[in-house]
Amino acid sequence: MVFMGDRATLLETGRFVQRHSGNAADEIIEAAGVVDAAVDTTAEHETEAETEARHRRAAENGDAAAMSVLGALLLRRGDLDGAEPYLRGATGQGDRAAANNLGVLLHQRGYPDEAAGWWRVAAVAGSAPAAHALGRHHRERGDEPGAEYWLRQSAEQGHALGAYALADLLEHRSDVGAERWLRAAAEQGHREAAYRLALALERRAEPDRGPHAYDTATGLRTSATGPAEAGKAAVASRAAVPRPTAPKDGLVEAEQWFRQAAARGHRRAALHLGALLEKRGELKEAGRWYLTSAKDGEAKAACALGFLLRDAGDEESAAVWWLRAAQDGDGNAANALGALHAARGEQQTAERWYRAAMDAGDVNGAYNLGLLCAAQERTTQAEQWYRRAAYAGHREAANALAVLLLQAGDANGAEPWFSKAAEAGSVDAAFNLGILHAGRDDDRTALSWYERAAAAGHTEAALQVGIACLRDGDEQAAERHLRCAAGGGSAEAAFRLASVLDARRPPPGPPALGAPREEKSECEEWYERAAEQGHRRAQVRVGMLAAGRGDVAEAARWYREAAEAGSRNGAFNLGLLLAREGGEREAALWWTRAAHAGHGRAALRLALLAARRGELTEGRRWCARAVELGPAEVAERAARLSEALHQELTA
Repeated sequence: MVFMGDRATLLETGRFVQRHSGNAADEIIEAAGVVDAAVDTTAEHETEAETEARHRRAAENGDAAAMSVLGALLLRRGDLDGAEPYLRGATGQGDRAAANNLGVLLHQRGYPDEAAGWWRVAAVAGSAPAAHALGRHHRERGDEPGAEYWLRQSAEQGHALGAYALADLLEHRSDVGAERWLRAAAEQGHREAAYRLALALERRAEPDRGPHAYDTATGLRTSATGPAEAGKAAVASRAAVPRPTAPKDGLVEAEQWFRQAAARGHRRAALHLGALLEKRGELKEAGRWYLTSAKDGEAKAACALGFLLRDAGDEESAAVWWLRAAQDGDGNAANALGALHAARGEQQTAERWYRAAMDAGDVNGAYNLGLLCAAQERTTQAEQWYRRAAYAGHREAANALAVLLLQAGDANGAEPWFSKAAEAGSVDAAFNLGILHAGRDDDRTALSWYERAAAAGHTEAALQVGIACLRDGDEQAAERHLRCAAGGGSAEAAFRLASVLDARRPPPGPPALGAPREEKSECEEWYERAAEQGHRRAQVRVGMLAAGRGDVAEAARWYREAAEAGSRNGAFNLGLLLAREGGEREAALWWTRAAHAGHGRAALRLALLAARRGELTEGRRWCARAVELGPAEVAERAARLSEALHQELTA
């Protein structure tokens, strides 16, 4: 039998396509479009009814091509009884497109094996759509070699659906050739192929990133000495997505394919495109694609749009989209709603949404319920929720559970949970293990955990490693870790780093008349950073450096700030500064505060002040206090002064 050219094409059935593809509707529409193009109308503005009537007349006269087209039109309409005789008639006269579509019709009637027989006839005659359908039939039967053979026949003839189906088969086997056929299908406008090609390119450009647009990350720090801070609920964090570790060319191409698929109505492609644009800072366009995807029913896009609106300050609109996403089963959106209501003090509503998140399969829901209960001092319930999340693999819940156990005095019960969380990647848990072992005087093990946490960027752990290095005399390593901790915002690290740098400075020479004022050194800048964060020793040191430069007002400001915060050295130095400037009465007040706080020199100053005023008994009282407080030099001077005052009193 000699077959004629394809003047009609394969009409895939939804049931058949959905088994292997998530985009069956696209394939049906494409097939219908080709049928329309195949209809050779004689009148430019001919109606569908007129077209059908014309083909029907020709078919009744035995025209095989007309029978084929008329059968395809009726098949597309769903009129299987009407289509079958025309398709069989055209097939009998050698029309391979009719054989192809007859296979579709028989498949719809529930005769897949007979359908496959007609697809084989058409495919052997060169029909790419029939080869595609036959390949899909073989794959459905579990015959992968047969499926690959026919799908490759279809793909190599330039058939987009065949190329996509072949790529899907090869990808299932982890065959590197899959990308070639995805690209071939995408270049012909297949939107699912474009989307999957973009995913493959994105994964290659960002190997540390998962296959989805959002990774779950809590970003919550739970201290080893106090409960987790309430309100910092765990939700998916877009900011936590790792940076690319490969050239960005792949991301550029991935974006192009996401954009092509999204423009054709692929809602997940629109979601990914929005995520790429948001990461690049193009928030307005990202929002448009999120909105497009969300309106098409993509819950993750609605959730992402909510975050975008919240970050822009529109919390009410954000809540609307989170609500929509949560009602569609998005656990992350439910968590976001829970956090929103918790921040407003609406604890019962927050708890309801956290439970909804948990019911949606989001383990953060249980963790957030634990946080909520802990904030309300419902410790028993908090422990239950933390355990539930921890057993499900939530590392920060394991850390929080361990903190709770440690606070209850169960260090042995806390340690395995800290270890489990740390091994799963919780930086805070690694730091907490360091604290735990340091409390047992196991400094070596403590340091190993501090080093692990510090390597992951934990500020306080870097400080502890820096202190250990200073203790061991490794100043270079100490400086490196102290810089990391100070850069991360640790006031103590900034002070200690400044002290290391300060010790290296040459002693200042005698001031030269007319010499320009020296610029602030790096160590002074670090002292100031610590001082601005309220570090009292740093405030005193900044005051001393300012006084050394002759900046009395600056020195007084820092001394006063330290003194008012409870620094006895700050109070003493402020008193010295005030006394030099003639403010002896106020100086005495600050020396009194310092002496009561245990500053021996301040007590000696008060003794001298009392002696000058003739208040000998008061002077002896302060001398006794100075002898008690020391240091040795001060105690010796105070003893001599006390003896002199005694002699004066008894003379």
